[in-house]
Amino acid sequence: MDTPPLDPDEWQRVHDLVATHLEGSVATEPWVQAVEYDAAIPRWYVRFGCEGRDAATIYLDIHQRTLRAELYFLPDPPANHETLYRFLLRANHDRYGVHFSIGPDGDCYLVGRVLLDHLDVAELDRLIGACYEVTERWFTAAVRIAFGSPK
Repeated sequence: MDTPPLDPDEWQRVHDLVATHLEGSVATEPWVQAVEYDAAIPRWYVRFGCEGRDAATIYLDIHQRTLRAELYFLPDPPANHETLYRFLLRANHDRYGVHFSIGPDGDCYLVGRVLLDHLDVAELDRLIGACYEVTERWFTAAVRIAFGSPK
Protein backbone atom coordinates (compact mmCIF):
# COMPACT_ATOMS: atom_id res chain seq x y z
CA MET A 1 0.00 0.00 0.00
CA ASP A 2 1.47 3.34 -1.07
CA THR A 3 1.38 6.19 1.40
CA PRO A 4 -0.03 9.39 -0.09
CA PRO A 5 2.34 12.36 -0.05
CA LEU A 6 2.19 14.73 2.88
CA ASP A 7 -0.37 17.46 2.30
CA PRO A 8 1.50 20.63 1.20
CA ASP A 9 -0.32 22.77 3.78
CA GLU A 10 0.60 20.33 6.57
CA TRP A 11 4.21 20.17 5.36
CA GLN A 12 4.38 23.97 5.41
CA ARG A 13 2.86 24.11 8.91
CA VAL A 14 5.43 21.65 10.25
CA HIS A 15 8.26 23.35 8.37
CA ASP A 16 7.31 26.77 9.75
CA LEU A 17 7.00 25.45 13.31
CA VAL A 18 10.42 23.79 13.18
CA ALA A 19 12.13 26.68 11.38
CA THR A 20 10.72 29.34 13.69
CA HIS A 21 11.71 27.46 16.82
CA LEU A 22 15.16 26.30 15.70
CA GLU A 23 16.18 29.59 14.13
CA GLY A 24 14.70 31.53 17.07
CA SER A 25 14.98 30.36 20.65
CA VAL A 26 17.08 27.22 20.02
CA ALA A 27 19.75 29.15 18.08
CA THR A 28 20.21 31.54 21.02
CA GLU A 29 20.88 28.79 23.59
CA PRO A 30 24.45 29.07 24.93
CA TRP A 31 25.22 25.39 24.22
CA VAL A 32 24.15 25.67 20.56
CA GLN A 33 26.97 26.50 18.16
CA ALA A 34 24.89 26.81 14.98
CA VAL A 35 21.50 26.18 13.39
CA GLU A 36 21.54 25.76 9.62
CA TYR A 37 18.98 24.79 7.01
CA ASP A 38 19.62 23.14 3.64
CA ALA A 39 16.56 23.78 1.47
CA ALA A 40 17.77 21.37 -1.23
CA ILE A 41 17.31 18.32 1.03
CA PRO A 42 15.35 19.87 3.10
CA ARG A 43 17.15 19.38 6.42
CA TRP A 44 18.03 21.34 9.54
CA TYR A 45 21.34 20.97 11.33
CA VAL A 46 21.64 21.84 15.02
CA ARG A 47 25.28 21.77 16.12
CA PHE A 48 26.20 21.89 19.79
CA GLY A 49 29.29 21.56 21.94
CA CYS A 50 29.53 18.74 24.43
CA GLU A 51 31.88 17.04 26.87
CA GLY A 52 34.61 15.00 25.20
CA ARG A 53 34.15 16.21 21.61
CA ASP A 54 34.26 19.50 19.74
CA ALA A 55 30.71 19.29 18.48
CA ALA A 56 27.78 17.03 17.71
CA THR A 57 25.16 17.71 15.05
CA ILE A 58 21.49 16.76 15.09
CA TYR A 59 19.96 16.28 11.62
CA LEU A 60 16.21 16.98 11.50
CA ASP A 61 14.09 15.89 8.52
CA ILE A 62 10.35 16.05 7.87
CA HIS A 63 9.02 12.69 6.70
CA GLN A 64 5.55 11.50 5.69
CA ARG A 65 4.23 11.17 9.24
CA THR A 66 7.19 12.04 11.46
CA LEU A 67 9.95 14.47 12.19
CA ARG A 68 13.13 12.38 12.28
CA ALA A 69 16.23 13.26 14.28
CA GLU A 70 19.63 11.66 13.78
CA LEU A 71 22.97 12.33 15.46
CA TYR A 72 26.23 10.67 14.44
CA PHE A 73 27.45 9.37 17.79
CA LEU A 74 30.55 7.24 17.27
CA PRO A 75 32.47 5.55 14.44
CA ASP A 76 32.47 1.78 14.08
CA PRO A 77 35.04 0.72 16.69
CA PRO A 78 37.98 -1.46 15.70
CA ALA A 79 37.35 -3.81 18.67
CA ASN A 80 35.13 -4.30 21.72
CA HIS A 81 31.94 -4.42 19.64
CA GLU A 82 30.06 -6.75 21.96
CA THR A 83 30.92 -4.72 25.07
CA LEU A 84 30.02 -1.43 23.36
CA TYR A 85 26.72 -2.70 21.94
CA ARG A 86 25.72 -4.19 25.30
CA PHE A 87 26.50 -0.83 26.93
CA LEU A 88 24.44 1.09 24.33
CA LEU A 89 21.51 -1.34 24.53
CA ARG A 90 21.44 -0.95 28.30
CA ALA A 91 21.53 2.82 27.86
CA ASN A 92 18.52 2.50 25.51
CA HIS A 93 16.45 0.85 28.22
CA ASP A 94 15.19 4.03 29.84
CA ARG A 95 15.53 6.47 26.93
CA TYR A 96 12.70 8.73 25.85
CA GLY A 97 12.67 10.31 22.42
CA VAL A 98 15.93 8.88 21.04
CA HIS A 99 17.74 5.57 21.06
CA PHE A 100 21.08 4.18 19.94
CA SER A 101 21.26 2.51 16.56
CA ILE A 102 23.92 0.89 14.41
CA GLY A 103 23.83 2.34 10.91
CA PRO A 104 24.43 0.44 7.67
CA ASP A 105 28.05 1.66 7.80
CA GLY A 106 28.56 0.10 11.26
CA ASP A 107 28.77 3.50 12.96
CA CYS A 108 26.69 4.31 16.04
CA TYR A 109 23.89 6.88 15.87
CA LEU A 110 21.21 8.39 18.04
CA VAL A 111 17.87 8.36 16.25
CA GLY A 112 14.38 9.45 17.16
CA ARG A 113 11.02 10.29 15.64
CA VAL A 114 8.04 12.39 16.64
CA LEU A 115 4.67 11.95 14.97
CA LEU A 116 3.73 15.12 13.10
CA ASP A 117 0.30 14.96 14.77
CA HIS A 118 2.09 15.34 18.14
CA LEU A 119 4.74 17.83 17.07
CA ASP A 120 4.75 21.13 18.90
CA VAL A 121 7.49 23.33 20.38
CA ALA A 122 7.58 21.34 23.63
CA GLU A 123 8.00 18.00 21.80
CA LEU A 124 10.67 19.47 19.52
CA ASP A 125 12.53 20.69 22.62
CA ARG A 126 12.24 17.21 24.19
CA LEU A 127 13.73 15.63 21.06
CA ILE A 128 16.64 18.09 20.90
CA GLY A 129 17.15 17.88 24.66
CA ALA A 130 17.22 14.08 24.54
CA CYS A 131 19.96 14.17 21.89
CA TYR A 132 21.96 16.63 23.98
CA GLU A 133 21.48 14.78 27.27
CA VAL A 134 22.35 11.35 25.87
CA THR A 135 25.46 12.68 24.12
CA GLU A 136 26.64 14.47 27.27
CA ARG A 137 25.92 11.51 29.50
CA TRP A 138 27.13 8.56 27.42
CA PHE A 139 29.70 9.74 24.84
CA THR A 140 32.86 9.68 26.98
CA ALA A 141 32.09 6.25 28.43
CA ALA A 142 31.27 4.87 24.96
CA VAL A 143 34.60 6.16 23.60
CA ARG A 144 36.46 4.50 26.47
CA ILE A 145 34.78 1.19 25.74
CA ALA A 146 35.16 1.40 21.96
CA PHE A 147 38.68 2.78 21.70
CA GLY A 148 40.21 2.37 25.16
CA SER A 149 41.46 5.18 27.33
CA PRO A 150 44.88 6.22 28.47
CA LYS A 151 45.73 4.89 31.91
